Amino acid sequence: MRRISIRLMAAALAACLMAACLLIGCAPSASPSEADQSSADESASQEISEAAAAAADALRIGSLKGPTSIGLASMMAQDQGQFTIAATADEIAPKLLQDELDIVLVPANLAATLYQRTDGAIRALDVNTLGVLYAVTASDVASVDDLRGRTVYMTGKGTVPEYTVLALLEASGVAVEELDLQFRSEPAEVAALIAQNHEAVGILPQPYATSATMKDDALQETIDLTTAWEEATGGDRGSLVTGVTIAKASTVEAQPEAISAFLARHAVSAAIAQDDPDAIVDEVVSLGIIENAQIAQQAIPRCNVVCLTGETMKDALAGYLDALYAQAPDAVGGAVPGSDFYLI
Repeated sequence: MRRISIRLMAAALAACLMAACLLIGCAPSASPSEADQSSADESASQEISEAAAAAADALRIGSLKGPTSIGLASMMAQDQGQFTIAATADEIAPKLLQDELDIVLVPANLAATLYQRTDGAIRALDVNTLGVLYAVTASDVASVDDLRGRTVYMTGKGTVPEYTVLALLEASGVAVEELDLQFRSEPAEVAALIAQNHEAVGILPQPYATSATMKDDALQETIDLTTAWEEATGGDRGSLVTGVTIAKASTVEAQPEAISAFLARHAVSAAIAQDDPDAIVDEVVSLGIIENAQIAQQAIPRCNVVCLTGETMKDALAGYLDALYAQAPDAVGGAVPGSDFYLI
């Protein structure tokens, strides 16, 4: 596991279980960062009362196919909630606003946009996935600096992937004019182009990045953009964030014990995804989160699955939303969320 994942996972698990203690009122326990996974599982189960567990089991949770659902896989296998997996965020976001879902896992910018559209009636419960973008190439490209003079293919023209890459280039001191940045409509097109031209670079999300390297032995994932972001910004612009877990403020206020139990369970489930991906491969594939078992086995550890809550969540997310706002204010709903957006 990469250094960034180890550090954030330890903080995340501790923060989630601490949040559970504060909201439910349980007795203090040892930090999960100082215990093994089985101890964390036992701790979480002890901290969730029978009533809170029943309330959490009844929560209606919507998520998306792909990396943002991976951290829920262990919960899904145990029926710890009523789950809906959708192909696009447009399928689940309206259901949250219409009270047909209680919790949804959506892209970071959409979480901020919904906060604006509802006049601040949305709360961020946790960051569930950091960045899933990787530079894939057969060439000697080990850093953002090495992109100079290269043809770089990616998807997401006029959307968050483009704004993220532009912000990363800027933070790294690389002008976009120093490379030939070209956009395609589908990740499969990008993968085909870099397979044909080994001098080119593709910016691909997981699991497409892993799939491309499995199909062509010459291709490698040479830059994890999440790590590159932290190295370039020094943490001043948060972390590169893909997925955020949100609920309506009214739900958080009406069901604090259920929300707390969800967060404690999510912390454990996310930790399993990172520490023992083989344990959830079958569930991930059977649910259609990732369709191929071999790809899932290799891609899951690269999806930067986390459960960041409280101040750790805010530190990671707020700076990233600021960076997106600087690139395109409309990407986050025209303004960055206020402090009440974050469930602290």
